[in-house]
Amino acid sequence: MLDIRNLTKRFGSFEAVTNVSISAPDGAFLVLLGPSGCGKTTLLRMLAGLELPSAGQIVFDGQTVSDGDRDWSVDPAKRNSGLVFQSYALWPHMSVRGNVEWPLKVMSMPKADRAARVREVLELLDIAPLADRYPNEISGGQQQRVAIARTIAPKPSVLLFDEPLSNLDAKLRVEMRTELMRLHRATGATTVYVTHDQIEAMTMATHVAVMNEGRVQQFGPPADLVDHPATAFVATFVGTPPKNVVPVVRNGAGYRVGGRHMTLSAPADHCLAMFRAENMTLSDREGGMTLPMELVETTAIAGRTMVTGLRDGLRLTAIVDRAPTARIGDTVQFRLPPEPDSWFGPDGERIG
Repeated sequence: MLDIRNLTKRFGSFEAVTNVSISAPDGAFLVLLGPSGCGKTTLLRMLAGLELPSAGQIVFDGQTVSDGDRDWSVDPAKRNSGLVFQSYALWPHMSVRGNVEWPLKVMSMPKADRAARVREVLELLDIAPLADRYPNEISGGQQQRVAIARTIAPKPSVLLFDEPLSNLDAKLRVEMRTELMRLHRATGATTVYVTHDQIEAMTMATHVAVMNEGRVQQFGPPADLVDHPATAFVATFVGTPPKNVVPVVRNGAGYRVGGRHMTLSAPADHCLAMFRAENMTLSDREGGMTLPMELVETTAIAGRTMVTGLRDGLRLTAIVDRAPTARIGDTVQFRLPPEPDSWFGPDGERIG
């Protein structure tokens, strides 16, 4: 349904998106995940037709809608797609009903059909009682529902969301995640959703594209990203808690691991070792595979304790059965497993 081929976007000499290729099937829920400035919103804007690619193609359901190589693009209004902005962008002088009905008027849909469709989507989003109110008379969460209702009213085949939950409080974000997944099932539309929140990505997506510095670091089902991270960046960005990635450098007969000499069998003179937090422990004594760290955080999580330490820019997290007796600021010994869970090269690419 959605095919992105070698897509690139330049702004002058700056390349915001570099050679991105993604294919998602009909009805997929694709999440573009990454930190601020990674290029995910620029990619979404190209999908919506608001930006013309510098190179590459975008194909919806077998039809090319943008071709950067030929400097050509289908008008946004003719793509059969709908975009929900982060700011909602509701018309303040129109009622909720008027906001939802407007795109149907633009389509020249008959009045009776418009009324029926508006009623249908207002009920689907559970905002029918708000039909005669104006945007300034309803809450932020309700405004978000109106924006979504307006977008799905014309029955687009592709739905685009630009961080739609970022303005909501934590409780409402969780509720709206559930609503969006229900809406996705109800409409069957292929959905592309931009976020920097990896919890949103892991709970909502059928497919995730992790982006950093304009490139896709890894693309696949959420479980694959957690279980088999392709790069060190994905390992540290995806998962709760994220994986521990420790520099390993040859040091005589052994290796310097996180600044300490250890006996370890590494695949290269310079590499990165990944340790999952659930495989890390705390030790009462220094030596062997331990690293002294400043205790900076302890958090209860699912009946266990997540412990985080910091030293010389290296951050380690362990999941332990009991909270340490040490206080924040004290030095604690993090014990590494005998072998890491994965190896990455100095460029961050997975080894093996």
